[in-house]
Amino acid sequence: MRTHFILGVLLILTLNIIAQSPHGNEMKIRCSDCHNSEGWKLIDGSYKFSHNNTDFPLVGQHKAVSCKACHIGLVFTGTKSDCIACHADVHEQTVGNECSRCHSPQSWLVANTTEIHQLSRFPLLAAHAMSDCFECHESASLLRFDPLGINCYDCHKDNYEQAKEPDHVAGAFSTECDNCHAVNAFEWKGAGVSHLFFPLTEGHAIGDCYACHKQGQSYNSITSVCSDCHLSDYQATTNPNHQVSGFPTECNQCHNLVPGWKPAQMGNHDAEYFPIYSGKHEGEWNNCTDCHTNAGNFGSFSCIDCHEHNQSSMNGEHDEVGNYSWNSNACFNCHPDGKADD
Repeated sequence: MRTHFILGVLLILTLNIIAQSPHGNEMKIRCSDCHNSEGWKLIDGSYKFSHNNTDFPLVGQHKAVSCKACHIGLVFTGTKSDCIACHADVHEQTVGNECSRCHSPQSWLVANTTEIHQLSRFPLLAAHAMSDCFECHESASLLRFDPLGINCYDCHKDNYEQAKEPDHVAGAFSTECDNCHAVNAFEWKGAGVSHLFFPLTEGHAIGDCYACHKQGQSYNSITSVCSDCHLSDYQATTNPNHQVSGFPTECNQCHNLVPGWKPAQMGNHDAEYFPIYSGKHEGEWNNCTDCHTNAGNFGSFSCIDCHEHNQSSMNGEHDEVGNYSWNSNACFNCHPDGKADD
């Protein structure tokens, strides 16, 4: 009786062992998809199972790979599908782990390097698109692409320091090369200076940089304030005398670049001084000297020399006005807008 019991236990244990799959409990396909009644040993390509039904279809060179090359043990589930799990990183972590950004299962060769580079933080334009990869990526191994700085000066420091026409170092030029040079040019010379920070138009449309930027002077030392370049013009002007008249040194208040300094127009005369481009005085004068009779001092002006005014008639109209006086400053004090009812 005891012998029968032991044999029964052994039989049950044997059946349980046989029933357990060596591929693990997660294997959900039928044994017959891969095995047949002639034996458990498999011959690649002789089974019904299709890898296309998984989340990792076999395409390109993966079709020719032996199952055991990826599935080392008998438990197939849990095999990692990321490239780095099977393929050694020959780039040594210099380009990341997403091999599919550059490679495909068809081949390791990369045929569209330029297009790939356009998606990076430094798109290749003009001369950069024509350069050999290794001119910039000088890693010890040709398969390493160590991250590089993307500022012009990071690569073109020598070009900056060697430039003499003009001397960039002596002139304290900005190391932001694209302030002056176009990134879509094929060479430094003739690339055109981007002077948008101070448009060189009309009167400033000059071809000689040294007309403003003196040799040995910092190119950053010049500001956009007119008097920084035109103070001598301001001081030498006598018709009218700018200094005596107390004219502002902000030349663009009266002058513009079309066609030059003359004739000047007091563009903000209405707002800051007296309305001559609007109101009753609009079109009633031809020259500044119609009112500013002293050309040497535009701080003085005349009201009583214009229009139909005469002292006798004005005295009658102001006989009830206290502190009335027949002089131009008194006229302006009471009529700052040029209106009779002020």
